[in-house]
Amino acid sequence: MLGFPIGDDPEGEFGDGTHAAVEAFQRARSLTPDGLVGRETWRTMVDAGFRLGDRLLYNRFPMLHGDDVATLQHDLNALGFDAGIVDGIFGADTLRAVLDFQQNRGMAEDGIAGPEVIEELALMTRATQKMGREVVRERVWLRALPPSVAGQRIFVDPFCRDDLEAGVAWEAGSAAAAALREMGALPTLSRAIDTRPAERSRARQANAAGAEMVVGFALPRTDCPGVFYFASPLSRSESGEALAAAIAARLGLEAIGRVSPMLRETRATAVVVTVPTLDATLGAAVARGIQAWLRSRAEQDGG
Repeated sequence: MLGFPIGDDPEGEFGDGTHAAVEAFQRARSLTPDGLVGRETWRTMVDAGFRLGDRLLYNRFPMLHGDDVATLQHDLNALGFDAGIVDGIFGADTLRAVLDFQQNRGMAEDGIAGPEVIEELALMTRATQKMGREVVRERVWLRALPPSVAGQRIFVDPFCRDDLEAGVAWEAGSAAAAALREMGALPTLSRAIDTRPAERSRARQANAAGAEMVVGFALPRTDCPGVFYFASPLSRSESGEALAAAIAARLGLEAIGRVSPMLRETRATAVVVTVPTLDATLGAAVARGIQAWLRSRAEQDGG
């Protein structure tokens, strides 16, 4: 159904063909291409099964999510109705955009994206091709960056998917926070040394804190080393890619687009430094990399 052939694998058997198909799907969706169907891959597979028009979309709890929601957000943003990040989650920003669209088009303002809304969206989308509001917002943020980290609210997130990662990521994250504080920034750590909150909870915490940047530290596990930023088939974070590229160049790594809760569900520009060796030296280097990036951009703008 998703267009990734499984070769000669019999029905009900997870063989080499299925493994290859899962890897291909993961690559297409900016997931860790390890061939394992874990929670995030399964969620993304379910989301990929929805096309805009398959069901009514509206705000509820738990929130609706899927490719149909992402398409709705993309189209609304392209028409100037700010649905926020194209994250495939029907939250408050998407509801507001649907209501604004309905009001603009003289439709019933119920916040439900049903057949009439989708048909009207399709007509308008075909008639205009504009840069999405989320892209405009990120470019404005990039242009308005200060020349240093002083005064910036930076959310530092040491990942904690197991005890090993929790320990080494804390060492890197706390060192980054200390270095940023010395530079005049206002860093906040996402957790205490002895706590293990879920990634989505930490993402919500970053939003509640009004963070201007999010910097995570994680072990690669089954993924490759790199500095990750948000990228999906329908959207990518331009500011996240710029920050990731600057940090990656300093560390001798690659900036890589990925979809994960910390990258997708935070409103701030977010990156996750993902390397096999997490320590205080790395954390301090990342903090210096952010400072150097801001100074470099200020010099370019001034020159």
